[in-house]
Amino acid sequence: MAWMRSVLHMVWIVLTVVPWTLAVLLVSLVPPRTYAWWTAVNWFRVVMWGTRVILGVRFKVLGYEHLPIGKTSAAVLVCNHQSALETLLLPTLMPQPLAFVFKRELLRIPFFGWSMARLDMIHINRESRTEAMKHVIEQGCRLLKQGTWVIMFPEGTRMSRGQKGTYQTAATRLAVQAGAPVIPIAVATARCWPKEGFTKYAGEATVSIGPAIQSQGRDPKALMREAEAWIEAELRRIDPHAYAAS
Repeated sequence: MAWMRSVLHMVWIVLTVVPWTLAVLLVSLVPPRTYAWWTAVNWFRVVMWGTRVILGVRFKVLGYEHLPIGKTSAAVLVCNHQSALETLLLPTLMPQPLAFVFKRELLRIPFFGWSMARLDMIHINRESRTEAMKHVIEQGCRLLKQGTWVIMFPEGTRMSRGQKGTYQTAATRLAVQAGAPVIPIAVATARCWPKEGFTKYAGEATVSIGPAIQSQGRDPKALMREAEAWIEAELRRIDPHAYAAS
């Protein structure tokens, strides 16, 4: 049954992504680019509707009150990464446009990548870490000034449920440079949408948003350690079964 639901869900994504890509491409021709962003968010909502109805995934969101208030409030969101689910879900939860930092290769994905290319995001060449960092800082500061929040997955790749990657400091370096607060986010999504494999499962996916961590005058490494500590502790609270062995 789970496999059949997963097939239907994939069909739902494929059927909806084509018209929405065309809509994003058209709307992106009209400034500002935030119009294209909110058009894309509507597709994310459609996919999340299918995720709830077809797959039977329930969403639980904690700590929404910790998000900054105001259209010009800056924020750098730092989130652990378990599956593709959070990349589709988080934009539907946020009151501000988001700019993801991602590798350029994703722009080659038909339709989905074409839409991303028309959004004001930060795509980097991961082969040159120095140039990538410089690009993140420059573009990130520009986006934060215009009211777009930057979101990064500091582990750099998806981690299996209960596993932990190495948290890199690009997000906190940007936050310190821009003087923007860091918002730690813990997501427990892999129990429904695993990192590997096609089949997805019914259940509860939890997103927990932590209190803002001020960045002014902070050391980026120490700032990331603080965000990492909150995320890892929160993961053990919202998904204790994944860490039972440890």
